[in-house]
Amino acid sequence: MKIAVTGASGHVGNVLCRELAARGQQFKALVHINSDDLENMGAEVVKGDLLDQGSLVTLFRNAEVVFHLAARISLNERRNKELMKVNVEGTANVIDACLKTGVKRLVYFSSIHALDPFPYDEELNEKRGYNLHSTMSYEASKIMGEKLALSAIKPGLEVVVISPTAIIGPWDFQPSFLGRALIMIHNNSLPMLLPYGYNWVDVRDVVNGALAAAEKGHNGERYILSGHWLSLGDLSAMIGKITRRKTTKFIGSPALAYIGLPFIQAWALLRNEAPLYTKNSLEILRQSNNNISCAKAVSELGYAPRPLEATIKDTFDWFRTHGLIR
Repeated sequence: MKIAVTGASGHVGNVLCRELAARGQQFKALVHINSDDLENMGAEVVKGDLLDQGSLVTLFRNAEVVFHLAARISLNERRNKELMKVNVEGTANVIDACLKTGVKRLVYFSSIHALDPFPYDEELNEKRGYNLHSTMSYEASKIMGEKLALSAIKPGLEVVVISPTAIIGPWDFQPSFLGRALIMIHNNSLPMLLPYGYNWVDVRDVVNGALAAAEKGHNGERYILSGHWLSLGDLSAMIGKITRRKTTKFIGSPALAYIGLPFIQAWALLRNEAPLYTKNSLEILRQSNNNISCAKAVSELGYAPRPLEATIKDTFDWFRTHGLIR
C-alpha cells in the first residue's frame, strides 16, 4: 500500500513519517523547502503546497491512502484570510487531487475544536455537533474543512476523520505552541497559571490512531483521539516532579489574566515571540470540556492512549537531548 502525507514537516506529520519508515512502508511527503530529514527516512519528497494543485496531483499519484495533516494553526484573528485559504481552499484542493488520481481513502486530520464543548456536564463524543458558538477563525476553518472532507465521499473514495485533543510529545522540533507552553512551565517563566485544564494526548498515540483509522476506520466516521484531562496546576506539578525543577505554581484568576493581556502581548513583542496567553487561547481553555471520550476509537481502532506521566517524561527527555531545555 502506497501512502501520501501532507503536512509532513509539522510535529504530527514528522512523527507519522517516522512511524511509516519504522514499519517499512513506502510513502510520499509534501514539503515546502527543507526535506533532508524526510529523505533520510526513505520518503519520496514532493515540493509544493496545498494551493498548488500540480504538486498535490504529483504527490497523490499511485497513492492508495492520503493523510491530510497540512493546516495553518493560529489564534491570531488577523490571519483569518490565510487560515481560510489554507485550511478550507487547501482541503478542497486535496479532495480534488484525490479524485483525479484515484486515491482510495483519505484520512482527514480535524480537531476537537471543531466540536461543540457544551454542555460541560455531558460526555463529549462523536455524536456531538459542530462548535457553532465559536467566533475563532481557526475553529471555523476546521469545521469547514471537515465538512468538505465528509462531503467528498464518493464511490471509490472513502473518508475517515480523526479529531485529536491537545497534542504534545517528543520530536517537537519547532517547538509547537503547546511545546513552548511546556517549556515555559519547566523554566518557571510563566507569570501565572489559570484554574483551567485540558485533555492532553501523546503525538505517538495520535499517529498510531491515525494509522489504525486508515486500516480499520469506517467510511464517513469520525474518531476522537483523546488522552487525559489535567489541570494546568497539576500539569505544572507533574512536570516539576519528573524534571526535578521548580515550576510555575501561582494560579491566578481569569479576570486577572484578561486584564494583563496587553502587558503579556507587549512583553512577547519585545522578545519577538508569539504570546502564550491571548484572548483566544484564554477562551479555548475556558471552554475546555474535561470529559472527552475516546471509547469509539478504543473499540473500533484498538486505540490505547498511554499514561500522561510517560508522555511528559519522554517529551522532556527529548527536549533536553535536543538542547531545548537545560
